[in-house]
Amino acid sequence: MQTLDSTSCPAMVIVGAGHCGGRAALALRAAGWQATIHLVGDEPHHPYERPPLSKDLLTGDKTAEACALLSDADLVDARITRHTARVTAIDAQAHCLTLSDGQTLAYQSLLLATGGQVRTLRIPGGDLPEVMTLRNLGDAAVLAQRLTPGQRLLVVGGGFIGLEVTASARKLGCEVTLVEGASRLMGRAVPEPVAERALALHRARGVRVLLGVNPQSITRTATGVRMDLADGNSIEADTVLAGIGIEPDLALPQAAGLAVGRGVLVNAHLQSSVPGIFAAGDVAEFPSVLSGQLVRQETWHNAETQAAIAAQNMLNGEQASYASLPWFWSDQYDHQLQVMGEPALADHSATRTLDDAGGMVIFYLDADSRLVGACGWGETSRVAKELKLARTLVEKRITASAELLADPATKLKSLLSHGK
Repeated sequence: MQTLDSTSCPAMVIVGAGHCGGRAALALRAAGWQATIHLVGDEPHHPYERPPLSKDLLTGDKTAEACALLSDADLVDARITRHTARVTAIDAQAHCLTLSDGQTLAYQSLLLATGGQVRTLRIPGGDLPEVMTLRNLGDAAVLAQRLTPGQRLLVVGGGFIGLEVTASARKLGCEVTLVEGASRLMGRAVPEPVAERALALHRARGVRVLLGVNPQSITRTATGVRMDLADGNSIEADTVLAGIGIEPDLALPQAAGLAVGRGVLVNAHLQSSVPGIFAAGDVAEFPSVLSGQLVRQETWHNAETQAAIAAQNMLNGEQASYASLPWFWSDQYDHQLQVMGEPALADHSATRTLDDAGGMVIFYLDADSRLVGACGWGETSRVAKELKLARTLVEKRITASAELLADPATKLKSLLSHGK
């Protein structure tokens, strides 16, 4: 077994070579860390952004290279040592970890940015080759080859990934059926009025959407596969896409003695329960800046912003707190959905019409009329400016009446001066 660093030559080690891990490595170097940085991940690709997986990569509007955060040259220039391997064990007391290739790495500080594992269909036939998931570049490349005009795609899951893939497949000329076990799309992630608009949009674009039904089994047929549903009906398809979310793999941090819940438990500084070990991105469960309640977020924004805070605290100890408000978006056809802040904390809301084509933003306010969240929807070209202003208002946590926010005559820009 080869040890690449000794305690006399400390290193920063990042486990997880995705978006968050890649950004953290660059942030460490930019902040002045001069010694070794190890970036460990078992995916063969260098760090890249994941949002295009369900959209531009499938439609051919973007290449895998265009999604990359780091190239070979960037790694060399930043002096980041990339390991394509899994971490098999962490020895928190000795400040070292073991890789699947037998090497060990000693660390001064360790960041876990391991993301999550895609959920699969745990039903008979759920492991057939025609049943796919979408989590990485390899998945996107294989799925894209199957999305040709006239192909029958069956999407399981009415969340963001399922709906984005559905929109991409329709753009490519596929016949699409979407099955969702709940009574509406996007569950608790968005309010019902927005979910209803999204449903109407997909149906208008030719998607067959079935709500309140669950898959029971999948079998091969002479022309593809057949999914039998719990209501007794069945659907024929060429490809099945399971878009039912991810879950963090907590076996490694648990074995290392870290406290875990729905993710690796960290404080406001992204420090875990074990000194010297931090967690960020999809895998981290952290206190909300608004409520103090523990939350876990699977968003581009979360990976991007937590990487910088984690890197700063890996270098300097627990000095910087993570204070960014949640924000995510979803592009579907020529429409965009955005959610900002934490709508669940609201005492009441105000709905504002943005245009005459179904565009809207719902503002969420607490008992003191302070803005704690917003959710917007509409044709991207028509509502982008208003949604950007809405996000700024949420970030500033302005105070305004529901009547003022709902009134289309009120210019959102005029509210920027309202104090917290």
